[in-house]
Amino acid sequence: MSQSFNRGTVEDFGRWREFSAGMWAWIFHKFTGWVLVGYLFTHIAVLSTATQGAELYNGTLQGLEALLIVRFLEVGLLAVAVFHILNGLRLLFVDLGVGLESQDKSFYASLVLTGAIVVASIPTFLGGKLV
Repeated sequence: MSQSFNRGTVEDFGRWREFSAGMWAWIFHKFTGWVLVGYLFTHIAVLSTATQGAELYNGTLQGLEALLIVRFLEVGLLAVAVFHILNGLRLLFVDLGVGLESQDKSFYASLVLTGAIVVASIPTFLGGKLV
């Protein structure tokens, strides 16, 4: 005979407070992975303009880079990519058995390092210089 467990209602969004660092790492890693997949399709769409001539491609890139919102999105893309890379390396080490006791600390370290890299890169992205 099977047991039934009361898992709460679907609308019980207050359970996020009970999540540990490992759960947040899993959620962020999945989210950043999906964002990177979405960016891949956007990147392919922009690159497809290169097949229609160099002028159209260069014009597309210059038009996008002229928009401040695109430069902010690039900063966000950097944050997503850096976190996904650092958390992936953290997971690789955990899978190899290195740092099993300090998974929470390594997750927080990846967040701090991601933040430091992104903050240091903001002047480059928002400088507004076209290449």
